[in-house]
Amino acid sequence: MASPTHRRSRARRRTALFSAAAMAAAGLAAVPFVTSASAAVELARQTLPANDGWAAAGSGTTGGAKADAAHVFTVTNRAELAKALNSGSGTAPRVIRVKGLIDANGGSTCADYAAGTGYSLGAYLKAYDPAVWGRSKKPSGTQENARKAAAARQAKNIVFRVPSNTTLVGVPGTGAGIKGGSVAVQNVDNVIIRNLTFSATEDCFPQWDPTDGSKGEWNSAYDSVTLRGATHVWADHNTFTDAPLYDSALTSYFGRKYQVHDGALDITGGSDLVTVERNVFHSHDKTMLIGSSDTDSVGKLRVTLHHNVFRGITQRAPLARLGQIHLYNNHYDTTKLNGYAHSYSVNARAKAQIVAEHNAWTLSSDRKVSQLLSGDGTGAVAGRGNTVNGTVTDVVAAYNASSSKKLRTTVNWTPTLTAGLQTSAASLPAELARTAGAGVLTEQGTVRP
Repeated sequence: MASPTHRRSRARRRTALFSAAAMAAAGLAAVPFVTSASAAVELARQTLPANDGWAAAGSGTTGGAKADAAHVFTVTNRAELAKALNSGSGTAPRVIRVKGLIDANGGSTCADYAAGTGYSLGAYLKAYDPAVWGRSKKPSGTQENARKAAAARQAKNIVFRVPSNTTLVGVPGTGAGIKGGSVAVQNVDNVIIRNLTFSATEDCFPQWDPTDGSKGEWNSAYDSVTLRGATHVWADHNTFTDAPLYDSALTSYFGRKYQVHDGALDITGGSDLVTVERNVFHSHDKTMLIGSSDTDSVGKLRVTLHHNVFRGITQRAPLARLGQIHLYNNHYDTTKLNGYAHSYSVNARAKAQIVAEHNAWTLSSDRKVSQLLSGDGTGAVAGRGNTVNGTVTDVVAAYNASSSKKLRTTVNWTPTLTAGLQTSAASLPAELARTAGAGVLTEQGTVRP
């Protein structure tokens, strides 16, 4: 593997929190906290630093950094956000500053969306009860059509489509975020999403699919952020959560959970050159999908995840197919949180080529090292320097020793875009508790003291 570069990113050229001696004593000497003059670029105009993961490849990722004054918007509600996303040319660089918490539903309720469509949950349950409808075919007919009509009404309100050359950023100090929304980055290039909390993304009208698995499933439609056919995307310093409605509070019908949540951040449909950095994912089940199927897209799905926090996550952190995925310096905490119990952290399927290095796992007493990974027998995970409760551990070997579907241990590529890679995971849990997620950045892109 090529020697990692330690070039400091603008987002991490931060005001010194400790003296050099204190940092060294704390084991943080490799963490770039020191500010430089170039960090004076305002948060909304910052670009992905050189070598910072796959999104730095080729032309890099600049978002709306070059936006003129007419394409810089500050938005405080759903209508303003939708207008800013649709204003002017679809490719003109734009900056959208989200101030405060935006309710994507705009005050509308599930009942409002269903009104006049003929849909009702009671009628839907009666029509597609497996005892009546059976389990061999998906719902169709009057109530399914009504469900689709109601769902289309909700989608019109809560789905925000981001054009190319856009920076979507939360205004520091305002509790910036999108509640109940789904940000769609689809078939576009060069997008930055930073400093936002994505919460309560809920589908009012999940579809019953009796053919999904042996018992059927309720499937919802919206990810908090979804990338489909998107290229050069940088997601940085965001927080993703189901709060305040957790899965433990959901009702069950036909013996299956009436699931209103889908993914937190899914990367599918041949998306490519993506860096997911310093985000917090908590209190969620199916967190991140890289590749929607075993035939999603060969030669794409190149994704870097680094310095993220996963806690109270059941699975898919990520579930990866086909692509070349680099995981470094992430912190995984398997402790049950808000009813979300850990199943596995990383799943390599469909010949995925994952390099996982210098990540830190905090393993709860109810979980085993062999349960941290998963796979279908075709994926590969090349790992080194990963720690479990502070001890360097071969997590791939632990998984392979207990599973018949072995992970391959060599990959077909070598990461070179590795800005900020720390060759020790010892300090990650404490460091990322301070520096990851929404709300920690200032207008200068530095971390709040």
